[in-house]
Amino acid sequence: MALTPGTKVGPYEVTAVLGAGAMGEVYRARDPRIGRDVALKVLPASFADDPDRLRRFEQEARATGQLNHPNILAVHDTGACDGAPYVVSELLEGATLRERMGGVALPVRKAIDYATQIARGLAAAHDKGVVHRDLKPDNVFVTRDGRVKILDFGLAKLVPGEALSEAETHTRGGAPGTDAGTVLGTVGYMSPEQVRAQPVDHRSDIFAFGAVLYEMLSGRRAFRGASSVETMNAILKEEPPELSQTDRNLPPALERIVAHCLEKSPEERFQSARDVAFDLDQLSGSSGQAPVTGSAGLPVRWRRVALVSGLGFGCGLLGYWAGPGRQPTGVPSFKPITFQNGLVSAARFAPDGQTIVYQAIWPSSGADIYVTRAGSPESRSLRLEVDHLAAVSRNGDLLIGRAVGTSVTLSQVPIGGGAPRDILESVADADFGPDGAAIAALRVVGSQMRLEFPIGKPLYETGFIRHVRVAPDGQHVAFSEHPFSGDFRGDVVVVDKDGSQTTRSPNWADIRGLAWSRDGREVWFTATRAGAECALWAVDLAGKERPIFRGPGSLALHDIAPDGRVLVAVQKRRPLLYGLAPGETKERELSWLDYGTAADISLDGKTLLFQEQGEGGGSEYTAYIRGMDGRPPVRLGKGAGLALSPDGSRALVVNLTQPMQAVVLPTGAGEAVTLPRGPLAQIHAAAFLPDGKRVVLFANAPGQAARLFIQDIGDADPRPISTASDPSSFVMPVTPDGAFVVGSREGRVLLYPTAGGEPRIMLGAALGDIPLRVSGDGRYLFVHDGGRKIFRVDLSRGTREPWKELSREGGGPAGRVLGPVITPDGKAYAYTFRDDTSTLYVGTGLR
Repeated sequence: MALTPGTKVGPYEVTAVLGAGAMGEVYRARDPRIGRDVALKVLPASFADDPDRLRRFEQEARATGQLNHPNILAVHDTGACDGAPYVVSELLEGATLRERMGGVALPVRKAIDYATQIARGLAAAHDKGVVHRDLKPDNVFVTRDGRVKILDFGLAKLVPGEALSEAETHTRGGAPGTDAGTVLGTVGYMSPEQVRAQPVDHRSDIFAFGAVLYEMLSGRRAFRGASSVETMNAILKEEPPELSQTDRNLPPALERIVAHCLEKSPEERFQSARDVAFDLDQLSGSSGQAPVTGSAGLPVRWRRVALVSGLGFGCGLLGYWAGPGRQPTGVPSFKPITFQNGLVSAARFAPDGQTIVYQAIWPSSGADIYVTRAGSPESRSLRLEVDHLAAVSRNGDLLIGRAVGTSVTLSQVPIGGGAPRDILESVADADFGPDGAAIAALRVVGSQMRLEFPIGKPLYETGFIRHVRVAPDGQHVAFSEHPFSGDFRGDVVVVDKDGSQTTRSPNWADIRGLAWSRDGREVWFTATRAGAECALWAVDLAGKERPIFRGPGSLALHDIAPDGRVLVAVQKRRPLLYGLAPGETKERELSWLDYGTAADISLDGKTLLFQEQGEGGGSEYTAYIRGMDGRPPVRLGKGAGLALSPDGSRALVVNLTQPMQAVVLPTGAGEAVTLPRGPLAQIHAAAFLPDGKRVVLFANAPGQAARLFIQDIGDADPRPISTASDPSSFVMPVTPDGAFVVGSREGRVLLYPTAGGEPRIMLGAALGDIPLRVSGDGRYLFVHDGGRKIFRVDLSRGTREPWKELSREGGGPAGRVLGPVITPDGKAYAYTFRDDTSTLYVGTGLR
């Protein structure tokens, strides 16, 4: 029986009936606790007795509830009332995609916009291991403001790769609707593997997506017969009519995208929805007409700009994305601000809009803060010893971070010179509010970071945050949030001044800078969803993303002026992996793809565990092993490498999806072992204990500080061996007897008992030393100073002596040694030398 207005379902009060179907009744309801209107989906009590209906209803709630993306219906709550389960979701105003189409084709620009949003939503679901399996126009909702939402994950598959059961292969045709117990997939949108009852994964959704996009462009279904059987036969054996037969002048690239989605074999389709969204992004701005091409044969809407000079841009080509529904009214232009071969790490416009303040490392003068003006080739040093340039106020004051020991103190100093005034300790980043007085500060609290605005008022706390920027209205703060400490993958997040999260642009593989647009309606940021080449993007406060600018180099956005000019650096990254094999005297380059970093080295020094984390390694990284003698690498699998077992037969790898999952992979023949996650959400470092049967993890549970755990390789959950406040940072050598793990807290090297208990300070190590390896006899500890030098600490005497300086000939002033690994006898080692350079530009014409 339908509920009537005024009926209470849990804490919710029904206000109107919205609709009913085989999977339940939907009502408009009010949540009086926060004054929010919601959609309430109730499974009738009589249907709840049907195990299949109940299973599918609960499946929908679980699948949708774990997803958080602007293009997926948000689930707020679940519960049961009088034996009837219910799900509470956001209330949408608009129409389904089928209703919006009304049986006719959509304008090409609108179809591309909707399709791009659908692809992004699918990509987010697939990242969480959720496959929809019933994507169709009826399950896509278009809100009144043009936002697309994917609905109805009632058929979603939570564990990819399983074949459908016989009951699940039943299908239906005819009008839209779902009969419980008879439908898992809709004829006309099912993939060939669904029709054949073969194993189904995310590529089945890509096929259905292609069918939906075909229908948006043509006004008719891609596969349709007189009966369900004939339709399924067409899916298996026939190709849909060419889109060119619709008499519409469609871009050929768009037709190729549709055809690639509709390949019969999953291996021949797009392999990820993210790739589909990327290709559609490049078509954004199409007005429904065929692209006009210039003399070089390139579409004019993909304008390419020859720039005057400079790294990455010099005599090169840079592509300009107009963004959905926008046609470029002018060609963007760029003028270089810096000219030396060094690294620009931060830059801001001064209040007059013409003066530019930037932080850089140059060969001639080292690290400093400089002032220049647009159009001037000269820069003036401010001679400030700083760790970080954070912000410039409307009054011309600078916020800077100055290293004091292992901490950074936030200070304020006039741009014209003067003594810095200390404000706050242990600050990672900061920004001025629009009034030039209030400050948003990112404070380091143990292994967590806490955003405060103004100082003293907490807004947000998590593990790793960067790029804090206050909106022009002073009511919102944007930043990038990263789940893995020191790794730049993550989300762009906006919170309001009350601390409520309002926007999240998720799942970026690398985020390199952000700033508010001149009108404060968007956050512009430089990022990539795969590889290492960051482009310029925008996201509005509703979470809608659009691409702005893409080039052959990696971009880093630093600031946006009130008149719309941007400060952007073009970065050139040159990470090279080097190693010294046992018995050799000369280092060998061990680089494989474009960004390899050492993770561990075997005890005998013959095998290196490393990971590729650039374009070649993909957004989730890829772990490899390689002989130190230079033999070709062996690919182990997706994820970041952490440690090799004492006998070198296994590698511990962490998959970087959320929550993270540790996996023990064989380096030769054998089977992988997935370690139970237990309470852990993030794993930062790990090592094998000497028995090879246990691992020690530096990890944290959701919302908690990181701590040490020990875990047996098998079915046991990890168990803590240190307090939740220890340590603040960690690299994880283990003593030869397995009694201690060497770590650090507040820059001090400590010994943590593996049996549990309080740590003790290791004498001889300097403040800020990073522990690398304990010698085989337990006498020495090798430590890295964070620069290019490795020292050896005599543990019995408490003395520290230089051991080796890792330096590359021809390296620039910003060259850094990353992640050195070393054998217990010190006769073999490996490291990545990263020599970054960048050129700062002022860009105009971007919109």
